[in-house]
Amino acid sequence: MIVLKFGGTSVKNQAAIERLIEIVRPAAPRAVVVVSALAGVTDRLLGIATATAAGQADEAMSSVAALRARHHGVAERLHRPAFAPGPVAGAEAAASISTPYIATPLAQEIDREFDALAETVLALVTLRENSPRWADAIAATGELVSSRIVAAALTAHGVPAAWVDARRVIVTDDEFSSASPQMAETMAATRVVCGPLLDAGVVPVIGGFVGATARGITSTLGRGGSDFTGAIVGAALDASEIQIWTDVDGMLTADPRLIDDPQVVTHLSFAEASELAHFGAKVLHPATIQPAVAREIPVRILNSNNPSAPGTLITANAQVPGSASGVTAIASKTGITVVDVTSTRMVMAHGFLRRLFEVFERHRTAVDVVTTSEASVSVTVDDCRRLPLIMAELSAFADVSSEGDMAIICAVGDQLPSNAAAAGEILSALRGVPLRMVSQAASRRNVTIVLRATDLRAALSRLHDRFVIAGSSVS
Repeated sequence: MIVLKFGGTSVKNQAAIERLIEIVRPAAPRAVVVVSALAGVTDRLLGIATATAAGQADEAMSSVAALRARHHGVAERLHRPAFAPGPVAGAEAAASISTPYIATPLAQEIDREFDALAETVLALVTLRENSPRWADAIAATGELVSSRIVAAALTAHGVPAAWVDARRVIVTDDEFSSASPQMAETMAATRVVCGPLLDAGVVPVIGGFVGATARGITSTLGRGGSDFTGAIVGAALDASEIQIWTDVDGMLTADPRLIDDPQVVTHLSFAEASELAHFGAKVLHPATIQPAVAREIPVRILNSNNPSAPGTLITANAQVPGSASGVTAIASKTGITVVDVTSTRMVMAHGFLRRLFEVFERHRTAVDVVTTSEASVSVTVDDCRRLPLIMAELSAFADVSSEGDMAIICAVGDQLPSNAAAAGEILSALRGVPLRMVSQAASRRNVTIVLRATDLRAALSRLHDRFVIAGSSVS
């Protein structure tokens, strides 16, 4: 059994969903499909949440109407496919296609979802409510509707499928907007709900990103959480492979928006993929890899626009060498803020670091890179929502300052530890570029550099040309 997760661009319109059907068909019925919202829908829904909180009822309701129309348009076109349904669908599919779309269960389900969304918006406009809980209730609509459409489209085209409400299988805590799955409860629920469908030869279709608390309150896993859903479902059902279908040919050696000639990395280790995802590789959500690592389930990244491409395979060990330098790929991300904490009296004192990081923990803000000196500690964060509160707390026992508009470059490779000179060579390649922080983890699998965002493109180009392209064996 395999899990196939499709991102927003892979379900954005009729043509994309028809490609999805032909990708799923060979894997059925021993397959589970996880889908994101249609491309651009989550951003539109979050815009509705913002407008609602501001009391902008007309703007919010106009967006609700536009999204309703878009989803009906995609569903109606799929209801009358350009090719005949497959033999598995039989009379049920034929009857469905002969029914006017507006009278189909799918059309009614879409209307129910958007009716509920409209009711929520109107109620919240009155209350001027802007809590993460209600933002999740609004944002979840995208995946709840897209998964209904995909399930109906698969069945109509000869692949028996059933919609599964993600809120029945993904059980989370109540940290709305970035909820964490309760893994034991989630895995048990996934087996109970999906197992009988698979046994009956039916493909479960689940919306990613969405879950619910133990009390049944809708939650979301945070942006990119559909990948996480796919990995959790795969782990729960002991999948032989988890496939992430996106709009690129695989994990690339660098960000194609910044580098002209990135290559596809054909094979990565779990450790390399996790580092790359954490430090900015957009193809994969950083949390995705963890359930797969725990169960040693291979993850394959594939392109739904080019399904014949081999993609990137991620396994426990890469089994193939990266470049001669030991660098397999280079991740990068912007939107970084450096926080400097200085105390000539306390930095080296017992318990100081514990006290410092407890502040970030209390405010649920993750730290990416850490460097220390005799009198200061510098850390980076990419989520600044709680930074004023964090800095206020830190100021009680140290001098604190921050600097925004920074970026991170992370050179990653399982073979880096075998090249003792790698870190020095990387820094040498960046001679003349002002570097804010430099760090190498104990595993020596990465070299991480913090620099000004304005220097990112030039620095990334230098490193990619020297350590990946020259003598590379990844493509």
